[in-house]
Amino acid sequence: MSGRGTRDDGDMERWKERGVMLRVFVYVFATHLFAGFVWLLFYVGQHAPK
Repeated sequence: MSGRGTRDDGDMERWKERGVMLRVFVYVFATHLFAGFVWLLFYVGQHAPK
């Protein structure tokens, strides 16, 4: 039974690692998306008729 427990632990570790990588990808994507939106606001504000 202890052999099966270690295999399940390994599967759980891989699942956790995938979750962390997905979370990092989402955070990086969201941060870039927000930065692009802020850049767009500055660009539009700079070119607004005055």
